[in-house]
Amino acid sequence: MQLPRADIGVFGGSGFYSLFTNAETFAVDTPYGHPSANISIAEVAGKSVAFMPRHSVDHTIPPHQINYRANLWAMKHLGVSRILSPCACGSLQAEIKPGHFVVVDQFVDRTRGRFDTFYDGPVVCHVSAANPYCPEMRQIAIDSIKEQNIPCWETGTMVVINGPRFSSSAESQMFTDQGWHTISMTAYPEVILAVEQAMCVVGIGLVTDYDCGLVAEGDVPPVTFAEVGRVFAENSSRIKQVVLDVITKTPIEHHCQCSHSLDHAILGH
Repeated sequence: MQLPRADIGVFGGSGFYSLFTNAETFAVDTPYGHPSANISIAEVAGKSVAFMPRHSVDHTIPPHQINYRANLWAMKHLGVSRILSPCACGSLQAEIKPGHFVVVDQFVDRTRGRFDTFYDGPVVCHVSAANPYCPEMRQIAIDSIKEQNIPCWETGTMVVINGPRFSSSAESQMFTDQGWHTISMTAYPEVILAVEQAMCVVGIGLVTDYDCGLVAEGDVPPVTFAEVGRVFAENSSRIKQVVLDVITKTPIEHHCQCSHSLDHAILGH
């Protein structure tokens, strides 16, 4: 069966397992194995949009076992050139509170053992990760979040840990002392694999907790997945509306340089 084309791709995180009420679903085979789930495709504001829950529809895939390469390859295979990457995250700074949204502009990779490149040889590629998130998509996301009167942080560094465990108090204190803003388990290598596919990517963190509670006001216990799920569920309609609004406002034409991420990155080219 011939697969349809899609313009924009969305990865759903914890508590975000569907986007459309009416959509066709397609299985996509990849050279890297099975993606997290079949891809649902529907039209939004005249654009074809592909959606995949990165943990699968029943949240059966932990963050360190997600097949990130298969997920990104599948999206690219459908023609996707822009990726929206919302996720649940913890706050590392007192002023960033649960319920706030953070449009991240930087990441710090603290994962291990994840397949984080499409270039394992003999073709060698060194992409720049200096500014990995699309400036055009970031601004659209910021505007959409603010228009919905959601507290929004326009920048933020997200440290990505391997999981599936949460941080120790000592680790959380170190991340806070470094000045990093949020913490998650899935933003990497998703972002850099998108860069290797010359795709725009925007990361939107929905703050669900204070990690180990070190920077919270009062006595806040360390994060639990139950608390993450509760806060995300309370805000699920808001994150979905932001995603749909960003899709609606995204122009067909690209005005960024993301599609040139491979220029001068591949040796011999």
